[in-house]
Amino acid sequence: MKKCEHVTKHLFITGGVVSSLGKGITAASIALLLKRRGYRVQIQKLDPYVNVDPGTMSPYEHGEVFVTDDGAETDLDLGHYERFADVSCRRESNYTTGRIYQTVIERERRGDYLGKTVQVIPHITDEIKNAIRVLDGPEVDIAITEIGGTVGDIESLPFLEAIRQYRQEIGSRNGLFIHLTLVPYIRAAQEMKTKPSQQSVGILREIGIIPDILICRCERPLEEEHLRKLSLFCNVSRELVIQEIDVARTIYEVPIELARQELDTYLLELLDLHVRDLQLDDWVAFVDRVVAPKARHCEIAVVGKYTGLRDAYKSIYEALDHGAIANDLELTVRPVEATEIEAKGADAVLAGVDGILVPGGFGVRGIEGKILAATHARERTIPFLGICLGMQCAVIEFARNVCGIAGANSQEFDPEGPAHVIHLMEEQKAVRNLGGTMRLGAWPCDLRENTRAAAAYAGRHIAERHRHRYEVNTDYRSRFEEAGMIFSGTSPDGALVEMVELRNHPWFVACQFHPEFRSRPLKAHPLFRDFVAASGGLLASAPDGDGGQVRAPRSAPRRTGTGTRT
Repeated sequence: MKKCEHVTKHLFITGGVVSSLGKGITAASIALLLKRRGYRVQIQKLDPYVNVDPGTMSPYEHGEVFVTDDGAETDLDLGHYERFADVSCRRESNYTTGRIYQTVIERERRGDYLGKTVQVIPHITDEIKNAIRVLDGPEVDIAITEIGGTVGDIESLPFLEAIRQYRQEIGSRNGLFIHLTLVPYIRAAQEMKTKPSQQSVGILREIGIIPDILICRCERPLEEEHLRKLSLFCNVSRELVIQEIDVARTIYEVPIELARQELDTYLLELLDLHVRDLQLDDWVAFVDRVVAPKARHCEIAVVGKYTGLRDAYKSIYEALDHGAIANDLELTVRPVEATEIEAKGADAVLAGVDGILVPGGFGVRGIEGKILAATHARERTIPFLGICLGMQCAVIEFARNVCGIAGANSQEFDPEGPAHVIHLMEEQKAVRNLGGTMRLGAWPCDLRENTRAAAAYAGRHIAERHRHRYEVNTDYRSRFEEAGMIFSGTSPDGALVEMVELRNHPWFVACQFHPEFRSRPLKAHPLFRDFVAASGGLLASAPDGDGGQVRAPRSAPRRTGTGTRT
């Protein structure tokens, strides 16, 4: 008897009417549900912008840059994919127009097209299809591809044409089109309007794509007349018109709401796949914990340079949430611009906070404010977590104010300075291009015994994701250690400093890597879990005095602040 050949099924998700509808969360929610049905899922995003990757873009342009284990700098939606579906994304999980065109141009320069005229169709669309096809294989049952941008945008057209062709090649039982659209509520008329969605689907039909499933974002529930109208004019079966009503409490409710409408069941039936039992109890219990009243409260300040755009620190905020949920704490985050500390002083801006987090970033603007935040945390024994640049600022602060190293700074900010306690990595000195050339991806780290780091991870050997060019200058290591700074994590060869902490402080930990990228709703990252616990008064120092930690509850005053509830 001939063995059946494995076929990877494909879902293509598009968006219409307006941007920022939440395609990434919708795609991630679908991935979660299908994975909880027992299927192996992989997910990717195709972005229409011409940048080769988001790595050189300002966070104000496109939010944070999410880094994968294999060192790809990608769109922030990949963070949603990993957090919801607990999948590990990779370089093939994010393609941009720039990356597609770069590949085609390189092939043309090599002569691969044998003198033919290189055109959008078939050469660009073929390369987009190759990017989609990368997900095919015996380890993937269902591949989900999210098309960035909005239907009708000129830059999205090659991607839409490519998925139209791809679906035609693999057949309707192996590929589905899901269209996410907006049904706005006009308050003056007190009416829901379906016309924008009809027009969005009309644009898709002109391209040759007819959605199999229509998901409607809306502020309030749709009436049956709206659902029937959408079904009729969008040529989608009534049961396949799905509502995605704005959730009031947490985005982690979205998968539950989609499951209640049996979206995952319909998807599997349309793909000729067995509808296995849905295992969602732990996720439902998690959401219940998110919204349950908490007896304890803490407020954490995130001192950054891009706090005007929440998406610039998306994974930071999510990881803080995960840490708060793991500790049953109500958390308020106070976004603080580092330049505000420079102008008003740390005492005024950070008054009343229970913890201080200084995240990564680039450039000299706001650096002194971040350094002042580290001083404030050290001198007032406030729990502190420094990440990437945040660690470097903590090292500079300690060098200046504890070690007495005059002019201590980073080579990045003061190239001619007298004391570069942070300097350019040796392998970065010959680098000229900025894009994709930093120390990127997962790198191993060895932890020192009897430290807060080792206690948090409950182990000695870890691997975390990096994105940096500068490092701690180990020429100053003995001076730091004599003054009370512990080098609690290093590369296996001891050459690179990965983590530092302070000996005589309740909880002051900083890391060169980005732990936020590996935090999950059901498994908070160890550093965020313990940092939030310390901020909430739930961790106390171990008796050995060498930085070890034991969990021990103590009373923590309930503070009120002006921050943003996460």
